[in-house]
Amino acid sequence: MTNEQTAVKATYFSIIGNTCLAIIKGLAGFFGNSYALIADAIESTTDIFSSFLVLFGIKYSNKPADENHPYGHGRAEPLITFLVVGFLITSATIIAYESISNIQTPHELPKKWTLIVLAVIILWKEYSFRLVMRRSKESNSSSLRADAWHHRSDAITSVAAFIGISIALILGKGYESADDWAALFASGFIIYNSYLIFRPALGEIMDEHLYDDLIDEIRKVSHEVEGVIETEKCFIRKAGMKYHVDLHAVVDANISVKAGHDIAHLLTDTLRKEIPELGHVLIHIEPNDY
Repeated sequence: MTNEQTAVKATYFSIIGNTCLAIIKGLAGFFGNSYALIADAIESTTDIFSSFLVLFGIKYSNKPADENHPYGHGRAEPLITFLVVGFLITSATIIAYESISNIQTPHELPKKWTLIVLAVIILWKEYSFRLVMRRSKESNSSSLRADAWHHRSDAITSVAAFIGISIALILGKGYESADDWAALFASGFIIYNSYLIFRPALGEIMDEHLYDDLIDEIRKVSHEVEGVIETEKCFIRKAGMKYHVDLHAVVDANISVKAGHDIAHLLTDTLRKEIPELGHVLIHIEPNDY
């Protein structure tokens, strides 16, 4: 299965799961008198749309290179991640606004059975987070990583709702708003997670140096290629699910230009074979007496 197929499959999983959960949370919140659950339903609804964005980003970023995009369309993925973060911040703002409104409005205690619903949701969302995060690492997808954090945020808001409803039920009349305070807390956590998602995507757009482990692997593979004496500068930038590499390779100064050219091609082919996630590999040949 290719990286794109892995990411697309994980995104469909998110879309289906969030659709089912949005319906379940909305109904449970309405009939169970729990705004924290309704807030959860709002977040799951925005998650559906953001997952569709992720799906579009994955498919578009994997379009092959063309005349206008010689390095491919990979940079579309972190841009989609920025939009996903926007959805997260929007949902957090809505939840915070409605929570504050409900804190000021008298209402009934939540129903006890809503705790059962929340317990199941928490377990499912944590499982979803771990599954999608694992797929994001396998596919090197930043937007899929953002989608995974949606699941973790959802799990946290559900934990907050569980605690809030429990406090309201245990302490009884006068503590109905504990449920709403839990939703307000959850909105703050969503904002914090939005930053955690935004920061790596920004680094990807800005070509930030974040790939020391990959550079070590590239050097190790390069040293096994016949004719390569040493490696010098190695620059990496990520675009979508691929890493583009600029590498300086040191060769014998006395060989012909053609021989150096052949070594460069052999090195490029070897790197792409041994490290499949590499995209464009540009080799600059340096003489060893330079």
